[in-house]
Amino acid sequence: MRNSLKQFIAGPCSAETREQVLQTAKELSEIGELTYFRAGIWKPRTAPGSFEGIGEKGLEWLAEVKKTYGIKTTTEVATPEHVEACLKAGIDALWIGARTTVNPFYVQQIADSLKGIDIPVFIKNPISPDVGLWMGAIERFKLAGIQDVSVIHRGFFSYAKGIFRNPPMWEIPIKLKTEFPDLQIICDPSHITGDSKLIEEVSKFAMQLGMDGLMIETHPNPTKAWSDAKQQVTPDRLKEIVQAILKSKSDTDISHEELEKMRREVNLVDSQMLEDIAKRMLIVKEIAKFKKENSATVFQHARWKFVLEESKKKAKELGLNEEFVEDLMNIIHKESLNIHHTIYNS
Repeated sequence: MRNSLKQFIAGPCSAETREQVLQTAKELSEIGELTYFRAGIWKPRTAPGSFEGIGEKGLEWLAEVKKTYGIKTTTEVATPEHVEACLKAGIDALWIGARTTVNPFYVQQIADSLKGIDIPVFIKNPISPDVGLWMGAIERFKLAGIQDVSVIHRGFFSYAKGIFRNPPMWEIPIKLKTEFPDLQIICDPSHITGDSKLIEEVSKFAMQLGMDGLMIETHPNPTKAWSDAKQQVTPDRLKEIVQAILKSKSDTDISHEELEKMRREVNLVDSQMLEDIAKRMLIVKEIAKFKKENSATVFQHARWKFVLEESKKKAKELGLNEEFVEDLMNIIHKESLNIHHTIYNS
C-alpha cells in the first residue's frame, strides 16, 4: 500500500461511541497499516439541531485507538481551543475543514495557535472553487512555521444537481500542484461523491491523476451512521477498493514508447490550436478597430447567439460535449471583449 499511497487515511465521518470507534479501528488495522485513523470530533453542520460531534471525550477514544492498535490519529479543528485540546490528547495530525478554509480570519487564528509546534496539517479545499483561498491557507500555515503541510481535495459546492455531491473540478487541484510542486494532495472521494457506490471509481481516477493518497470515510455499519451515512463504506468494502487501486495500471505498466508517441501528437494539436486562437484574436482586433472607427456597437447579442449555436451544432457533429464547447466559446468570447475594451479605450 505504501508504494501506491503515500498517505492513506480512513475512519468514520464522526466519532459516535467508544465501541464504534474502536471496532472501526480494529477492522481497519486488519486491512493493513494506515497512515492515519480519522474521526470527526467537532462537526460543523449547516442546520442547528443536527449531530454536531461528540466533543472532547471523543479525543480519549482516539488516544485509545493509538495505544491499542498503533495507528496515528487525526481529526478536524476549527478553533484555537480545538487545537489546544487535540495537542493535549496527543492527536498526531490535524485537518482544516472546507468551511474553515473559506475564512482567512479563522485560518490565521489556527495557524497562530500552532506557532512553534511540529505537527502535520492537512488543509481541505474551500467550499467554493477558489484556488486563491486554498493557496492563502497553505501560505498562512507555512508562515507560522508548519513544515508538514498537505491538502485534501474534497470537491466544490455547486447549485446544479449532478452525479457528484461536490463536483471534483480536477483542474483546480492540478493548478494548485503547478503552484506548489512538492505539495502532497490527498483525495477525499467520500465527500466528492456523497455516494459509497462511486468511491472506487473516483479513487482510481484520482490516483491516475497523480494524487498522493486518499481519505475515505469508513463505518462498521454505514446505514446506522449518525452523519453522512450514504458516503461511508464498511472496512471490508474499503479493503476491496484498496486492492482494486493497487491492481490498477499506471504509466510504468504500459509501453512508454507508445504513450510518448500519443503525447507528442497531443502536443502538436495543442500547438496548432493555440496558433488558430491567436489568428482569431488578430481578426478580432481588426473588427474592434473597424467598429471604433465607425462608432458601431461592441456587443451584438444576435451575432453572439448565432456563433454559440453554430459552435454547439458543430460540436454535436464532431462528437464533442456541447456543454464543454459552450464553456470554451464563452472563455474565448470573454477575451474578445477584453480586446474590444482595450482598443476602444486606447
